[in-house]
Amino acid sequence: MEIICTRSNCTNPRNFFGDLDDRAKIRTIQQRYCTTCGMPLLLADRYIPLKLLGKGGFGAAFLARDRYKPKMPLCVVKQFQPSGSLDAQELAVAQNLFQREAIVLEELGNKHPQIPDLYAFFTPIVTNRDRTAEEQYFYLAQEFIDGQDLETELEAKGKFTEAEVKEVLTEILKVLQFVHENNTIHRDIKPSNIMRDRQGVLHLLDFGAVKQITAGGANNKKSTGIYSMGFAPPEQMSGLQIYPSTDIYALAVTCITLLTGKSAEELYDSFNHNWNWLGYAPHTSDRLVAILNKMLLATPAQRFQSATEALAALGVTPSPNQSHSTPCKSVPLTRKLQPTQNSPISPTPSTPIQRNQPHFSLAEIFGNAAFVGFQGALLYISLTSMLSVSGISLGIFGMTMGGLIFAQTRRLIEKIDLVILAGITSTVVAFVPALQGSLDIQSVFIIATISAAGAISITAFFRLIYQLLSYFL
Repeated sequence: MEIICTRSNCTNPRNFFGDLDDRAKIRTIQQRYCTTCGMPLLLADRYIPLKLLGKGGFGAAFLARDRYKPKMPLCVVKQFQPSGSLDAQELAVAQNLFQREAIVLEELGNKHPQIPDLYAFFTPIVTNRDRTAEEQYFYLAQEFIDGQDLETELEAKGKFTEAEVKEVLTEILKVLQFVHENNTIHRDIKPSNIMRDRQGVLHLLDFGAVKQITAGGANNKKSTGIYSMGFAPPEQMSGLQIYPSTDIYALAVTCITLLTGKSAEELYDSFNHNWNWLGYAPHTSDRLVAILNKMLLATPAQRFQSATEALAALGVTPSPNQSHSTPCKSVPLTRKLQPTQNSPISPTPSTPIQRNQPHFSLAEIFGNAAFVGFQGALLYISLTSMLSVSGISLGIFGMTMGGLIFAQTRRLIEKIDLVILAGITSTVVAFVPALQGSLDIQSVFIIATISAAGAISITAFFRLIYQLLSYFL
């Protein structure tokens, strides 16, 4: 059996014990120690770390086995491991956050099926690697969710459909409803902190940045500066007071990254301080657009004030045992948003429906230009071969090219669509000699390729002019 040493500066954390391959011996063995640094390996004399799952700014997570349970199930052991140099005050704050995660998991995990259960919290004191002093470690053991987080899922399958995003939005809002009603704010909602297990159930993880809502002064409610860049709203990034709507904002950012397949940094327009996400998901229903845009508003007071309100806007009626607040009037589930005075997502000045124009990366701009140049050359050669140079052929050419450009600007055709269309057009021209006119097929494609290169050059030139004018004006 291989056991991993959990000392952060161990140079060779892998330890092998052949006698432990016999499962019958695992429950009876005495403490084992790292052969490199002497660190005790059996955590709390119970948990056997098998694999490093990952490291973050304040800790590491290990996949472990609980040897004192009959089936020796897997669990996750998280260790407090602050990176960088922290002063005494910063270290105390970080330790408090880690202990707070254990407290929240103890209070909430055992009461909600979509929050991991806490198994143990322990703080052993061990001899340091040089055997010159003692040092204290902080661990918590929690339920292992066997599945895949949404960040990994996004990388594997590409952007989510609207139905899939609505499922994530609804399920995590239900979890947040429970979390907020238990006087806690998560503060770090993002795709990597949402796990889908093998049965398809979504779980909210990593309560290491939790914040208790207290009855004290505003200073007790200020953010500690721990957040994920791009997902945190302005009040959290500024270290100001945070609210349940802080989590609601981060959940909306999570949803638009899943819906578009783009990072939060790509979707946020820092010049105008707004979110330009709809161009990457142009077919999103008006209703979901309105809900997400309200969740993304910069001012906390303008967002939904609770997960209950957001669920009501989605048309989900909270069950009485989940919510103690008065639910908002549910909006009928229709394709078009029907604004009413009492609707929580009525398009008012504070909650506009923003149909933003699509934004294109540099590669997409040049790819679209190449497609237009290539298709334009083939179309022109084909039309003039059949109709000669006439008003009819030029009219058809102009309308067709205008339609292609419009379809690209609206993202009705993009990426692989362009390759498929260019391939179909090339095949038709290659196998229909009448479309080639007096040219041989090789000459036709050489002209089309030169036209594509020319379109890229012209696009690059005008883009440069535009950037220069934007800079000086």
